[in-house]
Amino acid sequence: MRRASIVAACVLSLGLPRVARASSSDELVASARRAEAAHEDEVAVRRYTEALALDGTHEEAWLALGSLRTRLGDVAEAEHVYSACIARLPGSTRAHLARADALHALGRLPEAVAEVELVARADPSVRRKVAGYYMSDGLYPAALAAWRSLLVSGTADGDEGLVKEARAMIRALVLFAKPLDPAAYPTSTSRSRVWLGVIARRGG
Repeated sequence: MRRASIVAACVLSLGLPRVARASSSDELVASARRAEAAHEDEVAVRRYTEALALDGTHEEAWLALGSLRTRLGDVAEAEHVYSACIARLPGSTRAHLARADALHALGRLPEAVAEVELVARADPSVRRKVAGYYMSDGLYPAALAAWRSLLVSGTADGDEGLVKEARAMIRALVLFAKPLDPAAYPTSTSRSRVWLGVIARRGG
């Protein structure tokens, strides 16, 4: 029902002049934020929904509503909110990344990674989020691989901050990944395998 009401509200918004929609929806979003600050969460939900009824392309209203749903523990509904936002604003980087967080929280890691990758095409540094997902799930070899990829992209882009961060994370992660990362810590004593391990530990 909640999803249907949001969609219906967006359809109704099409009949209003755009300037009026923008002004009124901004006021409703401001009112919703005040309600949140006063811990009147249900009032805030209504205000955000009303704002979207006036302007279905109001990015802040979508994002704030999704964030509120997450805070209230309804992550599945938050994911639907972000999906609805993306359907109307496919270029919203923040909506894609917020949806990725919701997907990860729902245990849908591959979908979360795919969502981040949509943004990473233009900004590879957002793959930090993917590395964070792997780390929080205890997938240290995958996190290590993600940071190695970030080191490569950071070096190529001349992003000194990212390069420094990636090197630090790689050094830290090899301690966790050591028993699970045969590329970095081969059990074979052959010269080629040992040398490949040295390269892997350096991050490439």
